[in-house]
Amino acid sequence: MTNPFSQGCASVCAKAIDRHEERSSESVKPDGATGVLVLSDGSVFWGYGIGAEGMAVGELCFNTSMTGYQEITTDPSYAGQIITFTFPHIGNVGINMQDIETQKPSVRGIVLREAITMPSNWRAAGHLEDWLERTNLVGLSGVDTRALTIRIRDNGAPNAVVAHNRQGLFDLEALKDRARAWPGLEGMDLAAEVTCSEPYEWHEGAWKWYPQGHATYGRIGQAKRHVVAIDYGAKRNILRCLVEAECRVTVVPAQTSFDDIMALNPDGIFLSNGPGDPAATGVYAVPVIKKFLAEGMPLFGICLGHQMLALALGAQTAKMPRGHRGANHPVKDLETGRVEITSQNHGFQVLPETLPDTAEVTHQSLFDGTNEGLRLKNGLAFSVQYHPEASPGPHDSHYLFKRFMDMIDAHKSARRCA
Repeated sequence: MTNPFSQGCASVCAKAIDRHEERSSESVKPDGATGVLVLSDGSVFWGYGIGAEGMAVGELCFNTSMTGYQEITTDPSYAGQIITFTFPHIGNVGINMQDIETQKPSVRGIVLREAITMPSNWRAAGHLEDWLERTNLVGLSGVDTRALTIRIRDNGAPNAVVAHNRQGLFDLEALKDRARAWPGLEGMDLAAEVTCSEPYEWHEGAWKWYPQGHATYGRIGQAKRHVVAIDYGAKRNILRCLVEAECRVTVVPAQTSFDDIMALNPDGIFLSNGPGDPAATGVYAVPVIKKFLAEGMPLFGICLGHQMLALALGAQTAKMPRGHRGANHPVKDLETGRVEITSQNHGFQVLPETLPDTAEVTHQSLFDGTNEGLRLKNGLAFSVQYHPEASPGPHDSHYLFKRFMDMIDAHKSARRCA
């Protein structure tokens, strides 16, 4: 039986899109507009510029998280993208230097429904508007983000240009040409742009309250394991989770060779998240990962690292129409039947039917049935498509770091007994 409420919601949303597309097609700039979003199909969304003046081109996506805008905008996995935030109140916790996931934002721009909210949080050290300007990030507010999100959901993620000019001066035809000319994320190796330039040690643990009444990132004493994290665009909270699991963590650039990594004498290898087309990054990453697999080295991958592992096993990846971006994505563990609410940010997927017989699917999205995890049947490698470290998001998947530690410990014990 058809749900009349669902029909009503669909009708309202459709009308909202029709009204916005009607306004957009006219390209009539409202009084006081200082910003604009131009899609590759020629659609124009007027608004009010925030952050830095200028323009940025990229793939337009949406994120459904209700919190964590600072972590999201500093996630290197957003390189090459313009984020539409579906949550309207952005800026209410301000900005601080503890919650950034990398020093400089990789996202191209942001789109908001409302003007930036004034900060109201005891940890706030500044205003989001000022931080956007300092980091040269272009943004736009005053946009009907619900209509824009439904448009992306139904038609796929378009290329777009976001522009901010305090005088409200824009060459729309030039912006349209710029959006159309951008080649898109397929074929782009963006991990090479966001990876670290040289190896380094990471010692910072999770954010903790201490008895003295202050809070800061913790540290561990004696590390029990040494993990080398290959940085395809790693978030800091991933590294903190590894430290919390009593690991000494060495981070290396994405193009580091197998021999150079093995010279560090690791107990396990972590393949990080990252942006861009996995097939493009795989040109240099996959041969290295294949050698780790042949060596029998314990291996754990997330997000782009999940896709890198799949490619190294001979599987294939493909671009998704709109991707998964948010902190509320349900994923089912196919072995236990347990459902995890996960944090996600990816626009490509592993095609599970292309996996070899030596691997098996472990997790599946309950949104669209796409692959969310795999493992080798020999027990020496596994990966998930989502972000178990969250930041932002729920902690349902933190157990995966312990699973990695158990794998490492079992491997070390087996080597001692051999």
